[in-house]
Amino acid sequence: MKVLLKLPFLVILMAISAVSMLVPMAHAIRIGDFFTARVFLHSGLLILLLTALIGLALLNRPPARTAHTQLIHLLAAFLVLPVFLGIPLLFLHTGASAFDIYFEMLSCLTTTGASLFDDASRLNEPTHLWRALVGWMGGFLMLLSAVAIFAPMNLGGFEVYAIKPAVNPSRSISQIRAADVSERLASFSWRMAPVYLAATAVLALALTLLGERPFIAAVLAMATLSTSGITSTGDSGRMMVGYGGEALIFIFMIFAVSRVLLPTDRTLPKLRTIWQDHEFKLALAFVTTLPMLLFLRHWLGALDLSEQKDIPEALSAAWGSVFTVLSFLTTTGFVSTSWHDSQLWSGLESTRIALLGLSVMGGGIATTAGGIKLLRVYALYKHGARELQKLSFPRSVAGAGGAARHIRREGAYVAWLFFMLFAITTALVMLALGLSGLTFEESLAFGTSALSTTGPLAAAVLENGAEYGALNIWAKVILCVGMVLGRFETLAIIALLNPEFWRR
Repeated sequence: MKVLLKLPFLVILMAISAVSMLVPMAHAIRIGDFFTARVFLHSGLLILLLTALIGLALLNRPPARTAHTQLIHLLAAFLVLPVFLGIPLLFLHTGASAFDIYFEMLSCLTTTGASLFDDASRLNEPTHLWRALVGWMGGFLMLLSAVAIFAPMNLGGFEVYAIKPAVNPSRSISQIRAADVSERLASFSWRMAPVYLAATAVLALALTLLGERPFIAAVLAMATLSTSGITSTGDSGRMMVGYGGEALIFIFMIFAVSRVLLPTDRTLPKLRTIWQDHEFKLALAFVTTLPMLLFLRHWLGALDLSEQKDIPEALSAAWGSVFTVLSFLTTTGFVSTSWHDSQLWSGLESTRIALLGLSVMGGGIATTAGGIKLLRVYALYKHGARELQKLSFPRSVAGAGGAARHIRREGAYVAWLFFMLFAITTALVMLALGLSGLTFEESLAFGTSALSTTGPLAAAVLENGAEYGALNIWAKVILCVGMVLGRFETLAIIALLNPEFWRR
């Protein structure tokens, strides 16, 4: 372990990627596809040999143990790792270009789940398993980075809770000099990995007991815990697991709502702590209020129906709304089999804009979800509610303690800065996609999908569906940049560009 801590973070990730190729190799052997098994084995050995050579070259040159070094390695991981992760696909799918394979692996690693292979028959089962596994590892990478790198630097949403806003993130570097970042990464890995793995295994086992194939159950379980939304059917975001399977997936998607649900220490989360969490309460409000409005609209004179709907159909429509709302709120992108019934029940064909807004808000901080994050939305809501209260009672004094006042003031200020950065980034990505030849609706759908890391969103928003494979090379390049920005967050990019950040 001490030897591994001396290696750069990127080199360790390369070694883990190489070893992970044994999983699809084992599945290929089980189904009798020995050619695919050899490809994954040889690719893993090649990457492992390259990693060993780089590690030996850098072993006597310990990396600088500072925050900006880890940020650089994390950014490099998103840019460089897809090259190595896509090596097996170069030999298995010779019809795809090298850049298309890079796009595919980057989409999986950032838990976006956007696929250029719209036809599932083009990919064999080990390849589907590899895509889901890469997304699953990318989700854990973000969990680990959030608590070990972003949290001490007051980035990634933690700036809302910071006593002093991290407008200049370089000031927080000195706070983590005492606790080495490499040691933090190793410590949190040992704490969180068993829980993350156990949750995935339990969901896969439960789906298997419901009658699903073990292979499909494992893919769906990894896609749920990582919020990648990757499926093996080729139909973006759509599943065929029935109501029981959707109910199980719904339960495990809650892990992406709040960080308190996944323990980062040796103690299990308490029910009282979960119920008092701002992100959990805000997500609960969205999951209950929005489906209720869609459900009640049936009786508010919006529809002119000649026949009375029965109770089972009403319950099916309600469940479709609840499941799909939580799915897109956590940026997973799964669409319930009853979602079409929900649209017919409410009589609204423009519910796509609701899915787009939910994906932009995203899940909780220090989770696998993307988007703006619920904590920032909560801070803006509390600030707005307080300002409206002051209009009626100018001399009123708000209570709830110093922490609540900080969220309403400094926390809301930093949240508004991030919201504006996200809006500007979205506008620039849409402008670039428009220049590449896409329409306004397509630019909005594809751009938001990339920045919120919700790949299935484009197909759910556009009327005629969306095929990433039909995009030109420039649009794919822009989406690659958007996926990295959405996963890494713009504020962290600005921190790397800050000259003061490098003088420490």
